[in-house]
Amino acid sequence: MVTHQTIGERDTVLTPEDLAALRENLYEQRLFRQEQLRQFAVHSSNRADDRRRTDAAQIEVGVKLAASARMVLADVEAALARMDSGQYGTCHLCRRAVERHRLLIVPQARYCGRCQQVREAGR
Repeated sequence: MVTHQTIGERDTVLTPEDLAALRENLYEQRLFRQEQLRQFAVHSSNRADDRRRTDAAQIEVGVKLAASARMVLADVEAALARMDSGQYGTCHLCRRAVERHRLLIVPQARYCGRCQQVREAGR
């Protein structure tokens, strides 16, 4: 496990307790997303006969929700892999520490706040 210490930035230090709580949060998110995807699969197979009567917009919303759940699940899995490899909490772009408060809010974050803003501004 990695703890980050940056001169003058106490907010980047991840304690072992932080990492344990973050790992637990990621496990919970993984279980939630896996169950969500199971529910989407059951719901869509149960409604196969009703599709002719189902509004196209409802189908589209279901497809988008499932895609979003798969994306979040992939992010969660990647964060757990980073934890296992000791690379968790390091920004993928600048290689600085991702802020502790950011990870506590979004444990699967790949980028520090500054790099995330740059990425979003480029969209």
